[in-house]
Amino acid sequence: MTLTFNSDIYSQLLSQHQPRIIKTEEENEKFLETVEELLSRSHLTPEEDALLELLVKLIEDFEDKHYQLNVSTPCSRLLHLMEAKSLEQADLLEILGSSEIVAKVINGELEMTKEQAKALGKFFDVDASLFILE
Repeated sequence: MTLTFNSDIYSQLLSQHQPRIIKTEEENEKFLETVEELLSRSHLTPEEDALLELLVKLIEDFEDKHYQLNVSTPCSRLLHLMEAKSLEQADLLEILGSSEIVAKVINGELEMTKEQAKALGKFFDVDASLFILE
């Protein structure tokens, strides 16, 4: 069964959450709460996934501009997603291959491959580009 994208449902989500360029810390916190709530779900609809991607991008843009010392990296994004889902390194063994690789990726000693990024994207229901160094 292929899930199709419903524009009406997405419009309702956009109306409900009103995503926009983040200008204040309060707006950032509000959207972070929404992202964490979405990440806590076991399955997202295509519309929720699109909203999640949009909010993550808006948050990243705000934080890149306002927190230059704390630049988001694939590793930090992975750690954030793991924390949000209460996951341990062992939970990523099947995805990344071995405990050594998991440890090196989490410690920022090893850059993820595109295949690993795709697998993590599928596992976390997010765009794989979050795990690729730009």
